[in-house]
Amino acid sequence: MAAQASASLETLNLGEPKKSGGKGRATERAPGPVDNGDPENDDSEDDKEDEGGAPEAGATGAAKKKKKRKPKKKKATSPKSQTSPPRVLVSSLFPNGQYPEGEVVEYKNDNAYRTTNEEKRHLDRMNNDFLSDYRQGAEIHRQVRQWAQRNIKPGQTLTEIAEGIEESVRALAGHQGLEEGDCLKGGMGFPTGLSLNNCAAHYTPNAGNKIVLQKEDVMKVDFGVHINGRIVDSAFTMSFDPVYDNLLAAVKDATNAGVREAGIDVRMCDIGAAIQEVMESYEVTIGGTTYPVRSIRNLNGHDILPYSIHGGKSIPIVKGGDQTKMEEGETFAIETFGSTGKGFVRDDLEVSHYAKRADAPNVSLRLSSAKSLLNTITKNFGTLPFCRRYLDRLGQEKYLLGVSSGPPESMSNVNSD
Repeated sequence: MAAQASASLETLNLGEPKKSGGKGRATERAPGPVDNGDPENDDSEDDKEDEGGAPEAGATGAAKKKKKRKPKKKKATSPKSQTSPPRVLVSSLFPNGQYPEGEVVEYKNDNAYRTTNEEKRHLDRMNNDFLSDYRQGAEIHRQVRQWAQRNIKPGQTLTEIAEGIEESVRALAGHQGLEEGDCLKGGMGFPTGLSLNNCAAHYTPNAGNKIVLQKEDVMKVDFGVHINGRIVDSAFTMSFDPVYDNLLAAVKDATNAGVREAGIDVRMCDIGAAIQEVMESYEVTIGGTTYPVRSIRNLNGHDILPYSIHGGKSIPIVKGGDQTKMEEGETFAIETFGSTGKGFVRDDLEVSHYAKRADAPNVSLRLSSAKSLLNTITKNFGTLPFCRRYLDRLGQEKYLLGVSSGPPESMSNVNSD
């Protein structure tokens, strides 16, 4: 069995690593109109006759017409809470544009001056604008994630689960992605990964998938949200059998250790060592046999670039290896994978994730279907990952040959030994 947890970090120049996999915050509530329930004074009574009982001279004795009250106009109010399933724009829940920061981990050791130096804090605040996109994406992820964790149950198909998550993300971002270029403004950062049991990552159901979630399954749920190309990448593991609780606790604890260790000038190998130490301190007892939890040594965290989920740097989850340092202004996803097996994964044959490489050479395409498909991918996804279901939504047909012969890079699912 394998389990996964991940957390997305904000740029390191502010010292505010953001763990998207953490607990969500209550949504802010916009003030609504106050109605005290008191009716207006009613001036519609008929004038009374004189005390003598006789009408005034020249009067006809008919009652004066009643005054008509104009109906009150109802003031438009902003939504106060999220629905289930999530369908309310996150931007309408935060009309002032100030989104929650998430968990903040302070600088330490040689970087402590970034917190104490007033000039440095001021310079960081001046470059703070782009973080609004990250925080909006993180809030969308948080609300959809919490809904998914409450509502995913055995008996649902993987397709039903994936589409439920993706429809919610698009609704909260306000970008359905059906118009040309709309996907590039906001929505899914990459397809929803639903990897079962020994499948560790990179599996999303293709059209026609009939797999049903079972009570004994361990499922890794991995999905991304982006706003203007700023991708929030976060994952969690679900299990319905308490026997796997220690496995889930191991990867969550290891992820938190990696987030605490991360920072400017920290070496990747030191983060990996901290993750492995925590991960492999756990054991899991299944069917009377106790298994040590192992870090999967050939799966890593990674940096994130605008519109590109995998940059050029990797964060190992075992000790040793890469001496590269984290640098100011970079964004990383701390990802941990724990297994009761050998701690090694291999590629499987089925492919479900695709992405256009930013550095791909200019290749002459012979098939007109491949040229048309590449044009659709470029205009709708750019270098964002996509899957076959996304092409189906856009009305594409008979695209498999074009995908296999064109420049998009495929990512096969990986299985744990």
